[in-house]
Amino acid sequence: MDITKAKDAIDSKFDSYELYYLKERIKKFESKEKEICGIEFKEEEGIALRAIKDSRMAFAYTYDREGALEALLKNTSALIPITEKDEQRSFPGPYSEYSSLSLYDEEGLAMNDANKTGLLIDMEKGIREYDKRIMTVRNCELQEIEFEAKIRNSNGLTAEGKKTLYVMSALCVAKDQDEVSWYDWSWANRFTELEGKQLGEKIAEKTISLLSSKQIGTGVYEGILKPQAACDMLGILSDSFLAESLFKNKTRLKAKEGTRCFSDVLSIIDSGKLGVDAFGFDGEGVPSRENLIVINGYFETFLYDSYYGRKFGVASTANSVRGGVKDLPKCGPRGLFVKQGERSLEGAFRNGVVIEELMGTHTANSVTGDFSLGALGYLCKNGQKTPFQGVIMSGNVFEVLKNVREVGNDLKFYGVFGSPSLFVANLKISGT
Repeated sequence: MDITKAKDAIDSKFDSYELYYLKERIKKFESKEKEICGIEFKEEEGIALRAIKDSRMAFAYTYDREGALEALLKNTSALIPITEKDEQRSFPGPYSEYSSLSLYDEEGLAMNDANKTGLLIDMEKGIREYDKRIMTVRNCELQEIEFEAKIRNSNGLTAEGKKTLYVMSALCVAKDQDEVSWYDWSWANRFTELEGKQLGEKIAEKTISLLSSKQIGTGVYEGILKPQAACDMLGILSDSFLAESLFKNKTRLKAKEGTRCFSDVLSIIDSGKLGVDAFGFDGEGVPSRENLIVINGYFETFLYDSYYGRKFGVASTANSVRGGVKDLPKCGPRGLFVKQGERSLEGAFRNGVVIEELMGTHTANSVTGDFSLGALGYLCKNGQKTPFQGVIMSGNVFEVLKNVREVGNDLKFYGVFGSPSLFVANLKISGT
């Protein structure tokens, strides 16, 4: 369906509307025993309509190409009478300029599949050939994702863009006196930026380093949260930054703007231009921007989409997110990350714990910030590392981030969250 040509038919039925078009292609390569064992291809093309009449909003979507407009009009018209009135429902106006982001890899898409499968095999070889104690390698995958999005609304907003994303991942299992596993992944918007063999060797090295794990004693430690664990902390915290949480009184940061709430070495930014979900505009077509949420420990602003921006009388911060055609846009983080420091923390740290991974973050309380999570990592004594697992790290994410003493220079994104290593005091560990 041509969403531009559909304008007249929709205008006649509703007070205002928004059309969202998404086309997504995913090609997945899988390897096993250093051979390609599967190639899958999936393509979806759909369109969604949000329509408002008499302050009532309805939503419908379809993947059908034939009769798409008729189906959308029929379904939204049927839903509007049974939806609640909400005077704040509307759509953003037009924007004159969008940032030009280099997110689309035309050369990578055109590249022969042999180059891509070769990179995947190199990753698996990098794992399998690293150490004889490596027993199994699973989930060796390379995904090539291409998508195109367009948004039109009745206020004159027009936004469109394309993006590619390449994701490599694998799980390694090693066995000696005990058995351990490690899963990791990396991503890039351009195929040539992937490093298959290096990723494989990194996964293998981490797995081997965790063999012969020991229990550690219960206590309060200082230590380093590595990027993956720090991103987990940021994920627990993220809802507290959302205007929706503010409206529903589900954030401890209410009325705290301009107040020091975190460590003075900590700055937190949300950007629609960085990370896995980077794009030229948000889920409503608002141009992506950088939002300084925390500056040197001081909480500065909440994150708003258009709806909650209107409720609080402020402009959208371009924080409307959509999971796909089937999902309504909602207020959410786009690329939430801790600003990195100037040096590596590895050489500066000799005693304490290094937390590589946290498990069970879905059980944390995103309102209070309280958590009790499984932890995996190393105990360091005079620079010598001994691996541990099967311990519990507990506390409160607000307190953890108040106790950050230094921020490393190894920023890495895991999904929409990014962080460098964080040196933190007063980590509560329950072990033996």
